Amino acid sequence: MLLVHGASASNVLELVPENFDSVIGQGKPGLVEFFAPWCGHCKIAKVDADGAGRPLGEKYGVSGYPTLKWFDGSGKAEAYEGGRDLDALATFVATKSGVKSNIKPPPPPSTLILDAHTFGDVALDESKDVLVTFTAPWCGHCKNLKPIYEEVARDFESESNCIVANIDADAALNKGIAGSYGVSSYPTIKFFPRGGKEVEDYEGARTEQAFVTFLNERCGTHRAVGGGLNDEAGRLAELDSVVQKFLAATGDARDAIYQEAKVLSDTLGAASNHYLRVMDKIVSSSEAYIDKESKRLASILSKRTMAPAKLDELKVKANILKAFVAEKLKEAEEGAESIVGRATAEL
Repeated sequence: MLLVHGASASNVLELVPENFDSVIGQGKPGLVEFFAPWCGHCKIAKVDADGAGRPLGEKYGVSGYPTLKWFDGSGKAEAYEGGRDLDALATFVATKSGVKSNIKPPPPPSTLILDAHTFGDVALDESKDVLVTFTAPWCGHCKNLKPIYEEVARDFESESNCIVANIDADAALNKGIAGSYGVSSYPTIKFFPRGGKEVEDYEGARTEQAFVTFLNERCGTHRAVGGGLNDEAGRLAELDSVVQKFLAATGDARDAIYQEAKVLSDTLGAASNHYLRVMDKIVSSSEAYIDKESKRLASILSKRTMAPAKLDELKVKANILKAFVAEKLKEAEEGAESIVGRATAEL
C-alpha cells in the first residue's frame, strides 16, 4: 500500500494490519494503494495486499490490483478513479489535502486527455473529427507510443476540428467507455469521424508520418510532420491551370485570362485571393516578383519565429507562388528542348 500525506513523495509508509489503524483515521488524510506482488501494474506499492495485508484488502472491498483509495482524516475511504501518472496523483492529493504539491508539474500536453465525463462531448461531437488512443498506464506499447502521439497532437494543435485525444481505458471511471467500443487490448486506436459516421479502427503504422497522413486524409487538412503546413496547403487545382495559361499569354490575352481568374475566384472563396494578388503583382511590375517573394517567404519560414497561425498564412502564400514558379520552370525546360532540337536539326 502507498500512503502519501502532505502531497510529499517522501511520505510513503508501509502499512500492515498491525499498524493500519494507528495511521489511517488519525487526523491526517492519505492515499493508499492495495497491490499484489504478482501484479505487473503495481510498481510502487509497499504491502502485499494479497498476502500479509489480505485482511485489509477484504475489509475495504479490494477485488483487483492495483486499487487506490483516499482516506480522509477520520478514516473514511473513497475510491480513487483518476489517472495513475505522477501529475494526476499529485494533483489529486493536493486538492484533497489542501496542501500545495512541491512536485513541479510537466507542461500541459498537446494531446487532449479525456475521461468518462468528457468523452461524449469531444469524440461524439458531430462537428469534429477525433482520433482517440485507448491506453493503460502500465502498458509498455502505450508508453512507447506516447511521445510519438504527442508530436502528432502538436502537429494538429492549430486544427480546431481535427482532434488528437487519449483516454486511460484502464481507469475504473473509464472502463465502461472502453468496453462500449470493444477495447480489449492496449493501445487501441479509433477514429471518430464528424457527422456521426461509423467509428473506424486505426490499423496503420504507429509513426508520426503515418498518423499525419491518416488524419490529413480523414480530416481534409494539410499538416506536415514536425508542425506547420505541407506543400499542398492552399493550392487550388482550378487556379493552377489558369496560372499556366496566364504566364504563357501576353498583352490582351493575359488580361482576359486574369478576368477569367477573377470570375473563378468568386466561386472558390477566400482561399483563391492570393492567386489574384500574385497575378496583380506580375501585371503591375514583372515576373521577377515571383523569385524575389519566394526567397523572402522561404527565409521567414525557415526561422519559424512567428506565431503558428502566421506561419501557416505565409506557407500558403509560398505554396501558391510555387504554382507560378513551376510554370516558369516548365517554360524554361521547353525552351531549352526547342533550342537543342533546332541545333540537332541543323547538324
